[in-house]
Amino acid sequence: MELVEISPSQLPMPLLLEADPCEEKIRGYINSCLGFAATQDGVYLGACLVLPDRNDAAEILNLAVIPSKQGQGIGTALLRWTLEQLSAKGIHRVELGTGSFGPQLTFYQRLGFRVTQVQRDYFLTHYAEPLFEQGIQHRDRLWLSLDLAE
Repeated sequence: MELVEISPSQLPMPLLLEADPCEEKIRGYINSCLGFAATQDGVYLGACLVLPDRNDAAEILNLAVIPSKQGQGIGTALLRWTLEQLSAKGIHRVELGTGSFGPQLTFYQRLGFRVTQVQRDYFLTHYAEPLFEQGIQHRDRLWLSLDLAE
């Protein structure tokens, strides 16, 4: 597996839709992001889109791994490598929003992200279609952060 920084426009939309089911939203932020990917033999296994939002901070907007490769450490390797690249670029704090339950929340917490805020009804007001996971509708979004200097 190779980890690379890449132009976000080169990332396949079906992969990005694994993390964010709204193509319109992705198209709205993709060109403002830094792109990182995990590839193998020319195939994209995972992708990460990061929006630098201040001089020393950035927001992860999309982190996805193709379904057939999930649970194999690709997302962990990609995120760790992405965080190293961001730190090398002078980013000291990384933030992201995610659902209030599910495997993605524990994934980020295992890597040191901490909950800093709850955005009530975020998924109800920002997505036209209801989002369900494990038979439960997502309503609230948790805001998490990680200080890279620690």
